[in-house]
Amino acid sequence: MEHPKSLMENLLGLLRVRVKCGINLAVRDVRSSDPYVVLKMGKQKLKTRVIKKNVNPEWNEDITFSVLDPNLPILLTVYDHDTFSKDDKMGDAEFEILPFIEALRMNITGLPSGTVISRIQPSKQNCMTNESCITYTNGKVIQDIILRLRNVECGEVEIQLHWIDLPGCKGL
Repeated sequence: MEHPKSLMENLLGLLRVRVKCGINLAVRDVRSSDPYVVLKMGKQKLKTRVIKKNVNPEWNEDITFSVLDPNLPILLTVYDHDTFSKDDKMGDAEFEILPFIEALRMNITGLPSGTVISRIQPSKQNCMTNESCITYTNGKVIQDIILRLRNVECGEVEIQLHWIDLPGCKGL
């Protein structure tokens, strides 16, 4: 009988999603909203803190996922925190991490900071508002994405992807 591989043997590494800010989010309370973001990847589900009465919130919060399957998309949902009732949804978006993983696999080193490695165009298939650039910045590969929220009248969320290699894991 084969023993299941340990998590580390299957783990590619850690994806750090910096949830930077929300732009022009929907109003769900009387004049404003108390937004927070939930991110889901496979069975992992993590959330940011709530920012009170702000439709242009700045979270600048890091959410870290263990990546076993680079083909899994990440679902981002914005909620309005309500004290007495169920939190209202304020839209959602989905994004792929595969282009970012592919850029990391190129093993780029020594480029000038700010060099663009690849560009992903907005399309009907993705939730991007504009071109997303994967850049080599300060010795690291990062991807900046602005997501347009779906199922809501307005709102965008700005995120940035970073990668963390873990010693002892399978790696990319």
